[in-house]
Amino acid sequence: MGETKTVDARGLACPQPVILTKQALETSEKVKVLVNNDTALENIKRLGTKLCCDITVEARQDKTYEIHLKRREGASDSQEEFAPSCSASPASGGPFVIVFAENKMGRGNDDLGSVLVRSFIHTIMESKQKPDTMIFYNTGVFLTLQGSDTLEDLKVLEAAGVELLVCGTCLNYFNAKEKLGVGIVSNMYDIAGAMSQAGRLVVP
Repeated sequence: MGETKTVDARGLACPQPVILTKQALETSEKVKVLVNNDTALENIKRLGTKLCCDITVEARQDKTYEIHLKRREGASDSQEEFAPSCSASPASGGPFVIVFAENKMGRGNDDLGSVLVRSFIHTIMESKQKPDTMIFYNTGVFLTLQGSDTLEDLKVLEAAGVELLVCGTCLNYFNAKEKLGVGIVSNMYDIAGAMSQAGRLVVP
């Protein structure tokens, strides 16, 4: 099995911990990652799941997390760049992805833009053909916060299997992480991966 490779990602900004971990897993079947914040911990765990790894986590007294990743026997050494999967590859044409870079729709009147984005999300919620992934960054993260007019529709979409990726850097910038009401606190590695693999990419 070889020696365990150690990645010290403490204090590194998103998405460096994820990138360094993926690089280590490309050359070693066992990797130990050190991080010192909850967001990096969750990002590494999601990466490990996507790369078909067994994952164990130890919490140290110095507030450092020690994450042990071990690739499962039979897992492919050749993983696709960005968001690889343990299961079958995406359907032909790639997934349907919607990106919200703002908490409004269109340019001009902001009040009208807020009405339009609420209507857009509600329409998507009621549609038979739902997206595979919805991405929220910059002020788009406000749509996912507690008290948002779009929160309940987004919860319905998430319950229906739509993956909601919310930019963790943006939540931290706006001091809004504790107010997140729906979705996964994500990172630019996952966001870039979802966008690069999209068969259809919609930015309302």
